[in-house]
Amino acid sequence: LAGAAIALADVKALVLCAALVGCAFILLDFRVGVVLLIVLVPLSRSALFPHAMFGITGLNPVNLLLAATLGAWLLRALGDGSWRRFVPRPLLWLYLLPLVAAAALGLRHVDDIVSGFPLYGLIQFQDAPGYLRDMLFKPLLLVLFALLVGAAAARSARPAAFLVPACVSIWVMGAIVLGFVLLEGAGLAALASGSARAFLSPLGMHANELGRLYVSAYALLLFTAAASEHAAVRPLLIATLVLVVLSLMLTFSRGAFLGFMLVNVLFLLWRRSGKVLLLGALLATAAPLLVPEAVLERIGAGVGQGSNAVSAGRIDGLWLPLLPDVLRSPVYGSGLGSILWSGAMHDAQAGVPGIIGATHPHNAYLEALLDMGLVGLALLCAWWLHAWRGLRALAADASLEPALRGFFQGAAAGLAALLAIAVADSSLAPRAEQVYLWLAIGLMYGLRR
Repeated sequence: LAGAAIALADVKALVLCAALVGCAFILLDFRVGVVLLIVLVPLSRSALFPHAMFGITGLNPVNLLLAATLGAWLLRALGDGSWRRFVPRPLLWLYLLPLVAAAALGLRHVDDIVSGFPLYGLIQFQDAPGYLRDMLFKPLLLVLFALLVGAAAARSARPAAFLVPACVSIWVMGAIVLGFVLLEGAGLAALASGSARAFLSPLGMHANELGRLYVSAYALLLFTAAASEHAAVRPLLIATLVLVVLSLMLTFSRGAFLGFMLVNVLFLLWRRSGKVLLLGALLATAAPLLVPEAVLERIGAGVGQGSNAVSAGRIDGLWLPLLPDVLRSPVYGSGLGSILWSGAMHDAQAGVPGIIGATHPHNAYLEALLDMGLVGLALLCAWWLHAWRGLRALAADASLEPALRGFFQGAAAGLAALLAIAVADSSLAPRAEQVYLWLAIGLMYGLRR
């Protein structure tokens, strides 16, 4: 059957058949599906991964595995009653409820979306079902992934084993960027230029998104490698760490560079020892000599030219023009993705200069204010604080394996870095770049059970 399908539909059929084989094993144990998802979910945004098969949008291996894993878990959970604990209450009330309420509010404004966004392919929907699909359901698949990881971890004797597929995934994600840059033959100076910010976009993610993804992966690997007591495992973790650092550097994302430095500072603060401090001092001293000149120039882009230049035009081109839209509904916001129908965007379409054409405000906190108001921003921030505290608590739990404690400490550092650099981009809602943090949060909930 697989051979016949491949003859008709080529490589896509091969991927689909492999997913169906995986589904057969998932029926035996849903944790098999979780392991496959840990490997595949970070790759699912890549252009190398099929997003639609046989002309059916949404039919792809990850969605098929998610559905099969959820179904296999549900069959077991209905028998033992564990379905009642599937969604933790803080996640439900502080995070999911504001997102769903904002999506319901945004449904009223779908017809008000500035026509240029769908016309130029900046968004892939023009009606209410498409809006819910892209703005709510797709992001929440990342939350579902984390909950399935938690359900699997709660039933596992050694939850640290889930770190193995995570490392496999990180290797593939790092190799994609390195391989793409080598194949294209791009030099560091060209990649560092402001006109090359979309160079990595053919991979399916913007360079800034990839940079933030690598920051969280770096944090997890750094703390895990430092805490691991297995002599055979540590060299592999360090090799993966080097790969991630190289890939992060090639994104030339200033936000990612800042997050990278913040993670290293937290590493020095949280793992205080003479050896660590000496190594940190040596690396800080040698960094100007070791780091390529193109990276240093990218880090210093806009310095001395004013705050708007440092922000790459975000202050005058996005943040200030959007403030009147925040004041229109400051308590509960205007709905998910409200920048698409904001007054500033309608003025721009009418020819009034002011705002840059963009589908998000490039500031996670401003986005939350626009979409969910002060109430939604407070609830989302409260949930992220709850997640950070939970990760920190597990990092100090002496009953866990040292590598797992290091993993949770790295997740807390990565989360802190993400929330810091979110001032200039990203989102407090689920994003593909947060996948490794959601993996850690899923493990956190599973172990707390």
